[in-house]
Amino acid sequence: MPSIIYHLAFRTDWEAGLASGEYRAPSLADEGFIHASGDEEQMLRVAARLFAGRTDLLALDVDTERLPNDSPVIREPARSGEMYPHVYGPIIPDAVVQVRALVPDADNPGFFTLTDAG
Repeated sequence: MPSIIYHLAFRTDWEAGLASGEYRAPSLADEGFIHASGDEEQMLRVAARLFAGRTDLLALDVDTERLPNDSPVIREPARSGEMYPHVYGPIIPDAVVQVRALVPDADNPGFFTLTDAG
């Protein structure tokens, strides 16, 4: 059974990753890992907290079993104490099993709904 984690990506970054054959979030160069969430609820909370109003967000559903060996996933605590998975290497497109768009919720400013990325 696959183990899915969720990463918030900007559409242009994901498209560049598809073109190059591996996705590298800016945090990989800056912090040494790619941020992710352990479930959709956690991902949506992060999106609301950090990206309210953005219209270019994608949710990448990543099957950790499909990641290459040089991209290990380690669950680590945030300052809040909540655990988050971090990917210590690039994400290959074959590990992404679903891509969805985060659309700002018109009825709840600052929140998002998930839709087909199209």
